[in-house]
Amino acid sequence: MSNNKNNNQNHLNSTQAYPQYPSLSGRHALVTGGASGIGEALVRALAQQGCLVSFFDIDQIAGKTLSEELNGKGLKTHFSRVDLTDIETLKSTIIERIADWGAIRLLVNNAANDQRHSLQDFSSEQFDQCMSVNLKPHFFTAQVVAPAMAEAGGGSIINMSSNSWMLGLSGYLGYVTAKAGISGLTKGLARELGGQKIRVNTVLPGWVMTEKQKHLWLTPEAEAELMIQQALKEKIEPEDVADLVLFLGSDNSRMISGQSLVVDGGRL
Repeated sequence: MSNNKNNNQNHLNSTQAYPQYPSLSGRHALVTGGASGIGEALVRALAQQGCLVSFFDIDQIAGKTLSEELNGKGLKTHFSRVDLTDIETLKSTIIERIADWGAIRLLVNNAANDQRHSLQDFSSEQFDQCMSVNLKPHFFTAQVVAPAMAEAGGGSIINMSSNSWMLGLSGYLGYVTAKAGISGLTKGLARELGGQKIRVNTVLPGWVMTEKQKHLWLTPEAEAELMIQQALKEKIEPEDVADLVLFLGSDNSRMISGQSLVVDGGRL
């Protein structure tokens, strides 16, 4: 197991960790929830490809710090603090980013909140709030981005879901419901936008070891159980998800649309 850990760490630390996709260079990409976790890995990976990366997050400090770090290395990023539950501000900020850097050719709907709750203690207001974070923004970002994306010759929309709804996990039913809805939205959008050369796919990560996950929920017992369930006996890192997103965002996947691709180490 020590060799696997060392290999994984080398993957994370290497500046050559990702294959290069020339079609991504110079394209405007937008990542929601990009200041930490999987979103941060996506922002870093896309910036390394030469994308102009706009990213949104509610965490002002983390977002600004990340953008300043990457821009200091000569990469091109722009952070905007956006509360995704404020749809009108979300839409207007996207329009501002298009006006600044041109059509968004790659949209990654990544932001989510997997807050735990019970069935009996979850109110109607909490349910609505859960949908307003985990599902509703995916619809409206696509609505705003699609016209300019189509005019520019097409592009890729990637909706981040989760294998949790396919596994039928309990303990956060609102989140699981939203993530199932994302897969349905992807299917509809793929048909709606395919004639405009816009591809829409879903990425369904398994248990990805972000700092939040490790801090709140990863225990030795939980990790041991996960390794039993996964076919591949290594922990999934945010960069493993970014690998797939880069491919789906590039022209190398030009005939892939309406699909759900799982990154969970063979747990399903």
